[in-house]
Amino acid sequence: MKFLSAVCLAGAVFLAGCASTQQPSSTDLPATDGGMPPVALPDGSAAPVYPGGALTPITAGRSGASARSVVTLAPPVDMWDRIRRGFKMPDLDTDTVREQEQWYAVRPDYVQRMTERSNRYIFHIVEELERRNMPTELALLPFIESAFNPQAVSSARAAGMWQFMPATGNDYDLKQNIFRDDRRDVLASTRAALDYLQRLYTMFGDWHLALAAYNWGEGSVGRAIAKNQRAGLPTGYMDLTMPAETRGYVPKLQAVKNIVADPQRFNVDLPVIANHPYFQTVTLTRDLDVALAAKLADVRIEDFRALNPAAHKPVLLAAGTPQILLPWDNAAVFQRNFEAYSQGQYASWTAWTVPGTMTVADAAQRSGMSEADLRAINQVPPRMLIKAGSTLIVPRGARVQEDVAALVADTGHLSFQPEIVTRRTTVKAGRSDSVASIARRYRVSPASVAEWNDVKANHVFARGLSVVVYLPVQAARAARVGTGTAVRGVSAKTAVAPRQALAGKTAVVKTRPVVVKSKPAPIVREKRGGTPSKQKR
Repeated sequence: MKFLSAVCLAGAVFLAGCASTQQPSSTDLPATDGGMPPVALPDGSAAPVYPGGALTPITAGRSGASARSVVTLAPPVDMWDRIRRGFKMPDLDTDTVREQEQWYAVRPDYVQRMTERSNRYIFHIVEELERRNMPTELALLPFIESAFNPQAVSSARAAGMWQFMPATGNDYDLKQNIFRDDRRDVLASTRAALDYLQRLYTMFGDWHLALAAYNWGEGSVGRAIAKNQRAGLPTGYMDLTMPAETRGYVPKLQAVKNIVADPQRFNVDLPVIANHPYFQTVTLTRDLDVALAAKLADVRIEDFRALNPAAHKPVLLAAGTPQILLPWDNAAVFQRNFEAYSQGQYASWTAWTVPGTMTVADAAQRSGMSEADLRAINQVPPRMLIKAGSTLIVPRGARVQEDVAALVADTGHLSFQPEIVTRRTTVKAGRSDSVASIARRYRVSPASVAEWNDVKANHVFARGLSVVVYLPVQAARAARVGTGTAVRGVSAKTAVAPRQALAGKTAVVKTRPVVVKSKPAPIVREKRGGTPSKQKR
């Protein structure tokens, strides 16, 4: 009996010790942040990691403050449960919050669409937040920014799930070129957004102010704080004078947080999102058509683009896009099909660097495309010349074996200059006027003047003879009324400059409108899905 009592006592002490054990810090855990090493499946791939299998600390109170960690042995039921356990930001209780709660509560279809869309991304976001010991409320921020639409573009040109402006994206190493826009990339934009939020929290020491700065700009928030300090006023989020959009920004997030915390109270039915990874990363070793990538992975092209929204061309360049995201179970399918593929090239498109400034028609002829197709795939606006050094997406010939080089994949750009419209103009030659003097007067090349008049380059015109020149429209109009550099007695009529004039630095006129495929309208965020602009970002 004494022996049995001793065993029971020892067991109780052991369990008490287990219950009081702290979880290792996030820096001691692998990237999966689940506290368990990856397990190999029979086919050699890694099995999903379920972070709920480890002891999960719940820290109450304001981020950065010392708080007692409470350890639970039960794993999170789903992602919503896991997010609730990581709430750390102080709550905001205002009339604006209640108005936002009501707005969402009476729009269940919108909430359903938003939350279902988050299914692909939210596990990764929560993983990153936990790894950095940041409040999991921030995983709900894309609901406010973009309704979890990685293709969202605002009227102020903010793009992606986290709505980065171009300049801010550059500041946080988000690549933006003709092949990809990392502001839309799931992994890169999440990394950049959390880096930015951490920096803002370090600056202001308050998550509400950090969020205000994310929306309004750190400079604007800093100036508002300084203004209140000079006036001897408090400097909290609710105390600052700020635009209406920023004033309602944190209350929107608080409203979504309240709905996630207690969906039944608001008659909201949150879709079940399992607490395990949705996607895997797959290394891309060859340039690959987007359509073929989706086919090899056995996923719909819409689903492929939802996980790889940064790629906005029909081809993925391995040198610039070293990895793609695929649904967990489809990653192994893609790998098998990619290795077994034997139906020709992986990519039917490649990149071509334009050697000199040229018309779209000339570029299309040299690349073996129709002008309309080249304009559409490269989004070339009308009445523009393609500048030297620009990179175009063009068909890849069967004999081309090399993939696009890293330098082109990383720095490819497309630049234009206006296509100058010219008119055929006749001017009266003066005494001793020659090809050279006419060329100097009208700022064209002597070779062009000689060609337009079918004479030699050293020809001297008889006084009073009509000389043909092709001038930009404004110059031709000035010549017609006898102003500017033109001489009297000028007559002008619209005509087409010879194509050879391009060699003389004079652009070719289009004699009829160029028919091009209309550029697709940018995808905009859903109404009420996020903030319409980032004034200082």
